[in-house]
Amino acid sequence: MAFLFGANRRQKQPTDIARSIKDLLRRLWNEPPSPKVDEELGRQMAQMKLIVQGTPEVECSPEQVQQLVQCIIQEDILFDLARSIRKLPFEARKDAQIIFAHILRWKPANGRSSEPAISYLVSKRPEIIVELCRGYEHPESALPCGTILRQAIMQDSITAIILYDESKPGERAVQISEVDVRRQETCQGLFWNFFNWINKGSFEVSADAFNTFRDILTRHKTMVAQYLSTNFEEFFSRYNTLLIQSDSYVTKRQSIKLLGEILLDRANYNVMTAYVDRGEHLKLCMNLLKDDRKMVQYEGFHVFKVFVANPNKSTAVQRILINNRDRLLKFLPKFLEDRTDDDQFTDEKSFLVRQIELLPSEPADSRPQPVGGVGVGAVA
Repeated sequence: MAFLFGANRRQKQPTDIARSIKDLLRRLWNEPPSPKVDEELGRQMAQMKLIVQGTPEVECSPEQVQQLVQCIIQEDILFDLARSIRKLPFEARKDAQIIFAHILRWKPANGRSSEPAISYLVSKRPEIIVELCRGYEHPESALPCGTILRQAIMQDSITAIILYDESKPGERAVQISEVDVRRQETCQGLFWNFFNWINKGSFEVSADAFNTFRDILTRHKTMVAQYLSTNFEEFFSRYNTLLIQSDSYVTKRQSIKLLGEILLDRANYNVMTAYVDRGEHLKLCMNLLKDDRKMVQYEGFHVFKVFVANPNKSTAVQRILINNRDRLLKFLPKFLEDRTDDDQFTDEKSFLVRQIELLPSEPADSRPQPVGGVGVGAVA
């Protein structure tokens, strides 16, 4: 790969490039801003990208990639890079994203071991994952960090770090061996920051943070089902308040859709039964049906149907549906009636109408249920 670095001078080795980048990243933090440092850092990052990615004409050298990965791990350069992405020049930020992607999925030629970079992140340096998440605190690093994170959380161990880390900046991050899935979180850890990153970020940051949030909650179903069950009260309190009732149309719509996916996933059966047991959750959902935006109404319908179709409705849920029976029976047949080409939606509406018609005149189960809020108003 001499063509990468010029034929008339000694080819710079991957380890030399890695160590040069480590030194330049240190200078980026410890010295006043310097165009020369930015320029040299951009050049070195571009060279590192060529080593791991190659070009359309020339494939990368497995030997050089192995040297580079080993040096990056030994020198802890992934941590330096993760915390510095926001300070990098624009092109170097894009190169950092590509470098991370290749290094995280790289395996030795024998293929006998798992990805060494992933193993290093999990067992030795979970702080790298923490720094990548905190990239959402800065618009310059949010999108490249988000892209890297969504690749990393394909590994369940990386997702566990995000869910269970409660470290403060500068502190040691959680170790996998320390995770106790039965212990309720303080709800002040790394994962809980996503609610603010989604709700308070710019449009681009919010959308990217939501994509990562969604992947965290849907990729590793057994782990997440346990997490949601253990932290049910605080999670859905924040989810309903900050996301479902967000002022952002995009956040609101995506959050309602994700809620429906979570509730309808078999792995989350216990979470679903707990959620649809609450009268206040039904009230929130019924208000979505009255929203003046059709897609919010449509996504809200797919949550509402879970309450109505549940054969073991709580007393609180039955009472709300019974009290609103007449209004619902007038409202549902005309609800989004322009969706004439959606046969499944039409069938589901008809099913819900039949279920509401069959409700008893009084709640059939007098079990006490935790119900919050005030009386429900008319749906239509």
